[in-house]
Amino acid sequence: MNAHDSARLVLGLLYLSRAAHAAPKSGVPTWSWLQAKAAERSPRIGAAVSRCLAHWLAGPGIGLDDAGTRDSMPPPPPGADGPLRDLILAISSVQQVGALLDLCLGDLSAEQARGSHYFTPTDMARLMVGAAAPQDGHSVLDPVCGSGGLLVESHGYVRERVGLTPAMTLRGREQHSATSQVARMNLAVRGIKAHILPPGDSLGEPEPDPYDIILANLPFNQHDWALEDRVGAGSRHGRSVPSDPRWPEEPPPKGSGNVAWILHVAHALAPAGRAAFLMADSVAKTSQPATRRLRERLLQADLVECMIALPPRVFGHTDATACLWVLNKYKQAQPGWSTVDRRGQVLFINARRAFERVPKSSARRLGDVHTERILDTLAAWRGAVADKNAAMPYLDEPGWSRSCSIKEIAERRYELMPTSYAAESPGLERDTLNRIDRLKRELVEKLGRGHELESRLLDVLEEI
Repeated sequence: MNAHDSARLVLGLLYLSRAAHAAPKSGVPTWSWLQAKAAERSPRIGAAVSRCLAHWLAGPGIGLDDAGTRDSMPPPPPGADGPLRDLILAISSVQQVGALLDLCLGDLSAEQARGSHYFTPTDMARLMVGAAAPQDGHSVLDPVCGSGGLLVESHGYVRERVGLTPAMTLRGREQHSATSQVARMNLAVRGIKAHILPPGDSLGEPEPDPYDIILANLPFNQHDWALEDRVGAGSRHGRSVPSDPRWPEEPPPKGSGNVAWILHVAHALAPAGRAAFLMADSVAKTSQPATRRLRERLLQADLVECMIALPPRVFGHTDATACLWVLNKYKQAQPGWSTVDRRGQVLFINARRAFERVPKSSARRLGDVHTERILDTLAAWRGAVADKNAAMPYLDEPGWSRSCSIKEIAERRYELMPTSYAAESPGLERDTLNRIDRLKRELVEKLGRGHELESRLLDVLEEI
C-alpha cells in the first residue's frame, strides 16, 4: 500500500481498538472478535478488518463524504494477512498507542503536504494554543481542523493545568471528508470528546455561536473562496441575497480569501474571546486596498494583540514565511489571568531566526526552547499571573520584541509586519553576513585542499 492508504488503515485499526466494543453475542464485529481471529491465525483476516471498519465507521458523521455517502477506508491488499494479524496483536498488547498514532498522522501529513493539506506540526500547535491560552469551561473552534491536532493540544493544555478532564466544548470542521474522518478517529483514540461537524466549507456561512477560543491553520491565498451569491447583499439576478454579518461594510473581493477568513474568525469571537491563526506574510504588509482596510478595521476595533513573525521552512514542505496573528477582544487586566491593561497596544515578536535543525535531516522546526521563549515574552507583556517571571515587567528587546501603540502603527499605514517594528540592528546583521563570508571562504579552502589530496591519492594508487 502507499504511505497515505497504509497510514489511514493503521489509524482505522487504532480507532477500532478503542471504539469497536459491543455486548457479547450481539452479532456485531468487534475488536475482541478481530483479536480472536488474529490469535487463531484465521484466513482472510483482511476481509474481517474491512467488515469491522465498515460497521464502526458507518455511524453518523464518521464516514460521510461530501455527497452524503460513506467514505470507506482503503481495503487491505491481497497477501497482507500475516502483517495484519501481527499488527492487531501488537496493538492489543499495549495500553498506550500514542507513538503509533502520531506516526500515522505524520505520514499522512507528509503525503498530503504536496497539495498543501499538511497537518499543523506539534510545536506550532503548542505555540498557537499557548498564545490563545484556553481555560477550563471555554468553547474552542477550529474551522479548518485537519486531523484535529489543535483541538487535541487545547484539551491537553487545559488538562495539564487543572489536573482533571477539562469541561470544554471542542468543535471543528474540515472540508475534505477523508480528513474529517481522520480527525474523528484521532480524537476518539485519545479519548477526547469533541464534535467534528459534517464535512463542508466553513466560509459558507457565519458561525451560529460565539466562541471563547478560535484556533486555525488557515489556507493561504485562497482565490476562489466564495460563490457569487455569498459575497453580496441586496438583489442579484432577480432574487434577494441576504447580507452577511461578517462583513457589514463591504464584502471581501472574490480573490481575497485571506481577508474573508480573518473576518470570519473575528466575527465568531465571544465578547472576551481570543484567536490564534496562521496567515501569509503578505496580509500583514501589503498595500492592496482590501487587505489594508482589513488591518485598519481590526486595529481601530483594538482586536490585534500580538503579531509573531515565524521562521521560514518550519512547516517542512514550503519556503513560504508566515505570521501568527493573535486577536483578543478583551485586552484589559483580568483577575487571575493578567495584570496589565494593554488596550491600544500591539506586541510584535520577530522570531524569524527562532528555529532548530531536525536531527539527521535538513528540515527545520520551531522546537520547545523557541516556543517557550515566544510564549514567555507574550505572557510577560500581558502580565500573566501564571508566568514564572510575572513579577518582572516586560521590556522591549531589540531584534526580538517591541510593544507599539495603535497610533504609531496607523502612522505606518497600519502595517503589521513584526520585522518592521522589531528589526535586528544593522551591526548584528553585518556581523552575521561577515561570519557567513568567512565560513564560505573556509569551506572553499577545505574543498580545494580536498581536491589536492584526491589527486595525490590517485597518483599513489597508480604507482601501486
